[in-house]
This record gives sequence, structure tokens and C-alpha cells, in this order.
Amino acid sequence: MVKVGGLGEAAAGLVNALRSAGVIVDVIVPDYDGQPLQGEVREPLAVPGWVGPALARHGVVGGAGEVTLVNVPGIRRAHPYVNPATGQGWPDNAHRFFAFSAAVAQLLALDPPDVVHLNDWHTAGVLAFAEPSLPSVLTIHNIAHQGWSNLGWLDPLGSRAASFERDGQVNALAGGIRLAGTVVAVSPSYANEILHTDTGCGLSDLLAAKHDSFVGIRNGIAHGEWNPRADRHLSTPFNFEDLSGKRVARQRLLEETGLEARGGPVIGMVSRLDTQKGIDIALSIADVLNSLPARLILHGSGSPSIARQAREVAGNHSASLKVLDGYRDDTAHRIMAGSDLVLIPSRFEPCGLTQMQAMTYGTIPVVTDVGGLRDTVIDLDRNSRRGTGFIADWADPASVTDALCRAVRGWRNPQRRASAQRRGMTTDWSWAGPATQYVDVYHDVIARHGR
Repeated sequence: MVKVGGLGEAAAGLVNALRSAGVIVDVIVPDYDGQPLQGEVREPLAVPGWVGPALARHGVVGGAGEVTLVNVPGIRRAHPYVNPATGQGWPDNAHRFFAFSAAVAQLLALDPPDVVHLNDWHTAGVLAFAEPSLPSVLTIHNIAHQGWSNLGWLDPLGSRAASFERDGQVNALAGGIRLAGTVVAVSPSYANEILHTDTGCGLSDLLAAKHDSFVGIRNGIAHGEWNPRADRHLSTPFNFEDLSGKRVARQRLLEETGLEARGGPVIGMVSRLDTQKGIDIALSIADVLNSLPARLILHGSGSPSIARQAREVAGNHSASLKVLDGYRDDTAHRIMAGSDLVLIPSRFEPCGLTQMQAMTYGTIPVVTDVGGLRDTVIDLDRNSRRGTGFIADWADPASVTDALCRAVRGWRNPQRRASAQRRGMTTDWSWAGPATQYVDVYHDVIARHGR
């Protein structure tokens, strides 16, 4: 329905897996764009006066199932979080998401669930307004985004407002961490990383205080959406036993981008254009692409300044670097299928879905040694029997270039390439396992609330 980075896919994938496992899930999403619902039922919500009129629309969205869309003043925007023209967060984001949280709390009061599962700072405010006895789980998809605002919000947040105060300001994520029954990070390695002061973005002490109520559960990918055997965006399906369709996808990707058919492997990069993702690191290696040799295709949306920089670099390396600006699902699928390698030079990565999507399509990942990338990719040079990709020790141009050179050498060896592809394509990256872990978390937090 709405997607910025990996949260949309992660939420959809987990919900579908939970429903398949027999869990009854009510999905509540901000009504960002007035999307029509099948069988729509409208429900005005009694919320505090500062929120303004609040309306819940219940119904069905094709491909997403039953949902509830909550509209509060200001929630509908051209982009959920930022002004697309500047890349800066909307100045009234605190009001938008605290108002949404207050409206969600009213829905919970009208029909109390066994457990409420919240995601990131944008919904953490629910715990300020909801019944304290309600079992709750908060998933942190990126601890760098915390929802800072001024102390004027302490009064609207009510009796639990003190939990949201942090360093002389209001911090939505800090309040959520303090009040949630269990906090989940989206990979085991990321959970460990953000317990440390240098990588916890100022909240490591709050996470450490959760003790056994803080865990890491790796995200999955939706195999209904990411499956080379039945991908609606590909003309020729394929699997690990027959990669001829991947060769077709590769040829069509080169034709689409205007890159030469010869010249070494095709490296794909599908990413949000953000400093976190190491786009500058990828652009810095443009000078060595011809000597590898290799071609790089970068696709994504995000920071306008990073997009401009990418276009400038591509203009100077038109034979080896192509930038496809503005994210599209169909383009992302074609890049995953048609690339030989995928580059993910993230400075930090809570989980990452791209590397799992790539391996499912027989595309070998080249990643940095952080977060969920560490949990999902095994370096082929360090473990020839289990390797699925190549890992750079550090998120810097030298380390990434070294890993990329090793990956190109590995790609040139048909036997090593095929074995790495087979291992990646036959690994279960679905949400089935992670969903089971979440169900265990739900049972645990419910039991601790005496229910």
C-alpha cells in the first residue's frame, strides 16, 4: 500500500505469514492518500481535542487484505515522512504521528487485542495513550530515526509522558522502548550493535535496561512477491536448476540501460538514496569499473542531493555506470534478476532485504560487515563450502573495492559462481521462521501481563 525503504515490505510480509499461521491480525496504517477500500466502513473516533477530527476507514485493499486506515489532520502528504523537494522531514511530523497514535489508542480501547505490535517511533506514541495493561511489542527498524520534538508535547502525552523525555526533549522512540513489553530489532547482529554506545544512537542504555525483553529477529522476504519462478515482472521465469531465464533477464537489462553486453559482470544496486546506504562509497569506485571490468546500475529514490551527485558521476562514466532515478517495483525486480552481483555498501544495516532478494534470484551479494548483512551473507573466500557472497570488512572505498574485486574473480569461475548461486537460491529467506519467533514473543509478553 505504501512503501518507504524496507518497512512496507517487512510489515506486509510479516502480516501475511502471521495470517497464514492462523493469527488474527488487524492492520492499522496512516491514511496517507485516501486510498479507496472495498466494502468500506467509516468510524469516527473520540480523541483529545488537540488531535482534531479523527476517522477510521475499515475495508479491504487488493493484495493487502483487511486494513484500517486512520485519518487525522495533516497525515495526508505527498510523502509519508519528508518533503520530496528538500528531503527534509515535514516540520509537523510530531503532531502528525502523535495524533495518529492517539487515534490508534482509541481503536484499541474499543476492541482490545491480545497484543499490540508497533513499528518505529511513528507508532511508539500509542503507548502513551493506550491502557498500560495492554501487552505490547515494539519493533525498531532503524534506531537512527527517533522522533525528536520539544517538551511542549509532555502535556498532550498525558500520564505516561515522563517516559518520553530524553535529554531535555521529547523522544518518541525512547518512550516506546521504556514502555513496550518487548522490544525487537530486525536482526540479531543489529540488536547486538545497538546495545553499544557508539552504535546505539544515544539509546543503548535504554535497550540494555530491557534485559531479556530485547531480542533480535531477522526480517524475511515475501516469496509471493520475490520468486524468480513466478515473477510477473520477468518475461522468462527461472530457478536454480535452469538459469536460462536469468540470462534472458540480463540481456534485457543491458538493452534497457544501454550498457554494452561485453565487459564483465553486471552489478546491480537497488537502494534508498541515503548516506546510511553508502551511495557515496559506490560512486567513488566508478573509476575502477572499467579496469575490473564491470558495469554498475544504480536504482532508487531518496535524497535529492545524492541523486544529483549520482547523475553527475554517471554522466562522466556513461559506459560503465547507469543511474535509474526514482524507485519502481518492476525496475527493482528486473535489476535483481538481470544482475550478476548486487552491491550493498551500507554504513549500518538493521536487516536489509535486498541481499536476500538478490540471493533468491541467483545474484551474488557484495556487502559490508554490519547488522543483518552479517547475519545473511557468508563470504565465499572465507568459507568455500557455505559461502553465498562477499563481505567488505569496513564501509569504506578501499574495503568495498577489495570485496568487489574478489567477487568479480569469483564470478569468472563458473563452478564457484554456480555453487554460491545454488546455496543462496535454496535458502529459505521467507517470513515463516521469523513469524514463528514473533508468535513466541507475543505469547511471552502476554504471559508476563498475566493474560
